[in-house]
Amino acid sequence: MTKMADLKPEHFLWEMVGETAVIRLNNPERKNPLTFESYAELRDTFRDLHYAEDVKAVVFLPNGGNFCSGGDVHDIIGPLTRMDMADLLKFTRMTGDFVKAMINCGKPIISAVDGVAVGAGAIITMASDMRIATPAAKTAFLFTRVGLAGCDMGACAMLPRIIGQGRAADLLYTGRVMNAEEGERWGYYSRLLDADQLENTAMEMAGRIVAGPNFAHSITKTQLNHEWSMSLEQAIEAEAQAQAICMQTQDFHRAYHAFVTKEKPVFEGN
Repeated sequence: MTKMADLKPEHFLWEMVGETAVIRLNNPERKNPLTFESYAELRDTFRDLHYAEDVKAVVFLPNGGNFCSGGDVHDIIGPLTRMDMADLLKFTRMTGDFVKAMINCGKPIISAVDGVAVGAGAIITMASDMRIATPAAKTAFLFTRVGLAGCDMGACAMLPRIIGQGRAADLLYTGRVMNAEEGERWGYYSRLLDADQLENTAMEMAGRIVAGPNFAHSITKTQLNHEWSMSLEQAIEAEAQAQAICMQTQDFHRAYHAFVTKEKPVFEGN
């Protein structure tokens, strides 16, 4: 197992609050764009999180009033126009590997969005397990506005499952902004909060998760992702097996004994 509390990334901010890892992209003057280096470092960090025993949840927070403006125009978009097909495919696979690492890290991820979350920034929110926002949040999958397809980093697979096929098509074909009210009404954001409440609420959500049965949480995350491609019968059987595994954990026994003695269970993730 890996311990990540002392991680010192070069290309984004990292902070541990208890057993919650807090990530902020760190170029607020330019609305926190991603670069080749930050993409790769985030990918590698989430791969390592799969094995981290001291991290139970992850929270992405805004920085300077914005979440993320997507791929940096000068540091990414310009160089991409000069690459050959082999290098372009290396890049697109790398960005997809970042999303896959988020999905497979085994930790619940919360995105708390203020201001701009566009392009790859919108993808980060999409690949998170839970999303909250301020009324100022502007979310856009704007790939067609730069001459690309809307099918980037899993958007055509994941976004329809969150907000529905028609609404996803609306956003992916046009690249238009989904405002905060639309995002909440469509179920993309679970709630809207004033800016001064956003970060505290995200951390409170993470705290409740961390205090829960974390082995079982990792099973929930796995099933939420794996069952996309299962039939209903396969999903029911997979959940039967997953729940039987969870019934073998000490946390399940702790919860039972706490209920019997009318006490609050203290989970230990085993």
